[in-house]
Amino acid sequence: MFSKNKPHEGQDAPTATTTTAKPSTPPGSPPASAPSSGPSTGASTAPAQSKPKAQPSVLSSDLVVTGHLKTAGDIQIEGSVEGDIHAHLLTVGENATVKGEVVADDVVVTGRVVGRVRGLKVRLTATARVEGDIVHKTIAIESGAHFEGSVQRNDDPLKNDGQKKPLPSANNGG
Repeated sequence: MFSKNKPHEGQDAPTATTTTAKPSTPPGSPPASAPSSGPSTGASTAPAQSKPKAQPSVLSSDLVVTGHLKTAGDIQIEGSVEGDIHAHLLTVGENATVKGEVVADDVVVTGRVVGRVRGLKVRLTATARVEGDIVHKTIAIESGAHFEGSVQRNDDPLKNDGQKKPLPSANNGG
């Protein structure tokens, strides 16, 4: 029944290709003229939010950075950074060292941080070594992590720079 479409031994397989010549246009630019069977609205049919998630920026283990780093994306540190880091998600690798303030929505420390850590979610793994204060909304410290400093919970540690809110006192009424 379908023997017409199967290639016979020793013979070339029949190929059925249909090619439509299209003018070459640079990527991202609209086609010069596209035949249309209906009225054109000019709207794109592809959803605008379908961008793939960007990969984190990785600073390799042999990289030494002196200066501040700031991104709206994710950073994975495997080397050494001397300076402040602001990111969405910051991962400090097991052999990495950061000397400076760390500010991110999510902070995962498996290496060493010398300086203040501010984050909505802060996690110190068993291999973490932190010397400095931590200001957080939620925190997780695994058994075996080394931490020297103070811990302060704050509903929004990113907005108010982690400053302590004045405690209500009994002396306010006079």
